[in-house]
Amino acid sequence: QVQLVESGGGLVQPGGSLRLSCAASVTIFRLNSMGWYRQAPGKERELVAIITRDGTINYADSVKGRFTISRDNAKNTLYLQMNSLKPEDTAVYYCNANLYVTRLNYWGQGTLVTVSS
Repeated sequence: QVQLVESGGGLVQPGGSLRLSCAASVTIFRLNSMGWYRQAPGKERELVAIITRDGTINYADSVKGRFTISRDNAKNTLYLQMNSLKPEDTAVYYCNANLYVTRLNYWGQGTLVTVSS
């Protein structure tokens, strides 16, 4: 069982920045991957960024060059630094973790990011 607790969402103006955090209840080394997904109203959940066990990182094309995913292994915490935010980035952002042994997926409760003037 993996528990994920997100924080850092909020309201920001276009062009602004936010940093999301996701604290995991297990050591990151037990996870096959950790990632951020988002779901906008009326749309399906989509991958934003993911970092694998060996440190490989992938981003959605829509956020490349603006968002940065990182992790602090000592704190078992995943981050998403979001810069140059656009209104189309407005969504509920979810943290995801895939457990190495079972390949089961776990989700955080979600944190709302609203980009609006």
